[in-house]
Amino acid sequence: MFYLLHGNDEFSSREQLRKLRQQGNFEYNQETYSGGDVDFLTLTTTCNTFPFLTDQRLVVLDGLPKRKRGEEAREAAEASSSKESTETDKPKKGKKGSKSKSAQNTRAGFEKALAEYIPQIPDFTIFILVLDEALDASHILVKAAQNNNGQVIQSTLPKGAGLETWINKRAKSIGVKIEPDATSLLANFIGPQLRLLANELDKLSIYAGEGATIRADDVRLLSAHVQEARIFDLTDALAQRNRKQALDILHGLLKDGEPPLKLISTITSQVRSLLIVKDLAQKGLRSSQIAAAAGMAPFVAEKALRQIGKFSPAQLESAYRQLLATDTALKRSRMSPEMALDLLVVQFGNDK
Repeated sequence: MFYLLHGNDEFSSREQLRKLRQQGNFEYNQETYSGGDVDFLTLTTTCNTFPFLTDQRLVVLDGLPKRKRGEEAREAAEASSSKESTETDKPKKGKKGSKSKSAQNTRAGFEKALAEYIPQIPDFTIFILVLDEALDASHILVKAAQNNNGQVIQSTLPKGAGLETWINKRAKSIGVKIEPDATSLLANFIGPQLRLLANELDKLSIYAGEGATIRADDVRLLSAHVQEARIFDLTDALAQRNRKQALDILHGLLKDGEPPLKLISTITSQVRSLLIVKDLAQKGLRSSQIAAAAGMAPFVAEKALRQIGKFSPAQLESAYRQLLATDTALKRSRMSPEMALDLLVVQFGNDK
C-alpha cells in the first residue's frame, strides 16, 4: 500500500502519519528517511526487504530532494532535446542505467523513478510519502498513487470559520467543550498554527478538567501567545499614536492580571524585534529571510514588518530607552506600576 500525504497543513499530515503507524504491527520493521538525504537505491532496497518476525514493514519518506539551481530550466531543455532525437540517437542499454541513476539525483528524476516503483511495492510493505507542500492533481506521484490503489490525502490549513470549526472539533476530541468567545480568541490571536493551537487546547483542557468548558477568561489567563498577541495590538496602537486605544488595551491587560514587569519585558522584546526587523528590511531581506535570520516565527516577522513603517529608527531607539527606564523605575519602586505604564504610553516613540 502506498500513501501520499501532502498539503500545507503539516500538523494534520503528521497526525495522519501517527494514526497509520498505530494501525500496523511493525515492531522493529520501521524506517524513516529524509527525502533530502536518502538515495533511491537505499529506499527501494528497504522496501523490498522482508520484515523480521512480523507480516508488514513500514517505510516513511519525509519530503523529496530539493530542486537544484537551474534544474527546471535544464529539465525543459532536456525535454525539448528528447523530442528532437531519434531512436538511433538513444544511448545503448549499458549506458542507460548509468544515465538513469544520475537522473535520480534531481528532484524530477527522483519523482519519476518513484512513480515507476510504486506499482512494484511488495505486498508486505506500507510506504508513506509525507510532503509539506500541495501537489497538483496532475502530478506524476498523485497519478501513480491513484492508478495503483494508493491513497492520496491532502491536508489544507483551515481559514476563517473553518479554523474555528477545527478548534471546536479538536476541543471535543480531547474531552472538553469551548465557548465561542474562547474559540474566537484562539483563532484571532494564534491563527492557523495548528500545532500551537493543539498544544494550547491540551493545556486549557487540563486546567478546565475533563468534560468542562474552556472559557475566554481561561484563554486570557493561560495562553501566553494570546497575551503576547494582545500586547502586539498595544504596540500597534502606540505606533498609530492612538493613545486612548493603547491605554484601554494596557488597562485591560492589567485587569486580567498581567504582571506590570512582564508587560514591560514583552513590550521591550517586541521593540527590540522591530529594531532588528527594520535593519534587516533596509538591507533588502524578505519576510521569510528576516524570520530565519532573526530566529523569529514567520507570523511575528510579518507583524513586525507591518509595524516598522510607522516608526523612524530614532523613534524606535527612543522607545527602547524609555522601556528600559520604566523597567528600572518599577524595580526601584519609584512610582506605581499603573502610573509608570501610563507615562510610558503617553511618551512612547517621542524621538526628542
